[in-house]
Amino acid sequence: MSADDGLRGALRALKLSGMLDTLDARLAQARAGELGHLDFLQVLCQDEVARRDQAAFARRLRRAHFEEQVTLEGFDFHANPKLPAAQIRDLAALRWLDAGESVILTGPVGVGKTFVAQALGHQAIRHGADVRFAKTSRVLAELAGGHADHSWARRLRELARPAVLILDDFGMRELTAAQADDLYELINERAGRSLVLTSNRSPVDWYPLFPNPVVAESLLDRLINTSHHIHMNGASYRPRKRPGRVPLAAEQEAG
Repeated sequence: MSADDGLRGALRALKLSGMLDTLDARLAQARAGELGHLDFLQVLCQDEVARRDQAAFARRLRRAHFEEQVTLEGFDFHANPKLPAAQIRDLAALRWLDAGESVILTGPVGVGKTFVAQALGHQAIRHGADVRFAKTSRVLAELAGGHADHSWARRLRELARPAVLILDDFGMRELTAAQADDLYELINERAGRSLVLTSNRSPVDWYPLFPNPVVAESLLDRLINTSHHIHMNGASYRPRKRPGRVPLAAEQEAG
C-alpha cells in the first residue's frame, strides 16, 4: 500500500471527506513546490472546515422550511420605489438578531413581505443561526394538535428553539381563546429570541383579534415595543416575479 493510500484510508476512517475530496489537488500543488509541509496541512484543514461549514449551512436551510430560498440580493427594489429600501437593507446587518429583537413587516397583499422575511431568514442562516419559517395559522394548528396528543410542551420547545422564528401572515383573523393562550405561551417561551412577523394589518389592529384584552396587552405591548417596524407599501411585487418578466431596471435600460 502506498503512502497516499494509507493517508486516504486514515481520512476515511476519521470522516474527513473535505480533505479527501481535495487531496489529489493539494498533493499536486505540494509536488510542484507550491505548498510546503505546513502549508499543505493548513490548506487541507481549511478544505475540511469549508466542507463542514457548507454541510451545516445546508442542514440549517432544510430545517428552516422556507417556501422558497430567496435573498435580499435577489430582491428587485426597483419594482416598487415606495419601499423603504434603506431600512430593509439595514436589517441585513442582523443587529436586531444580535440584540434579540424582532422585526415586523406590514403592508398590503403581494408587496413582498414574505420574500423579505425569508430573505432575512436566509441571511441569518448564512451567519450561523437556526431559523424556522411557518404560516402563523400552521403554528397555531401545530400547538393545538399538541393538546390533543399530550405533546404540547415538546412542540412548544421546538418552536422556541430557533434563534429566529418567522411567523408569516400574522393577525389574519380573530383568535380563539385557546389560540391566544398558545400564542402568549410561545412568545413568552421565546423571550430573548427574535421573531420576524409579516402582516397585512398594522400592529395597532392586532389587539381586537384577541378575545381577552389583558392577554392582548400583555403580549402585544412587549412584542411591539421590542421590534423594528417596516411598512411596505406600493404596487404588488408578484407580477414582477412572473416567468419571463423582465426586471424593471432592465426595462429602463432597454428604454
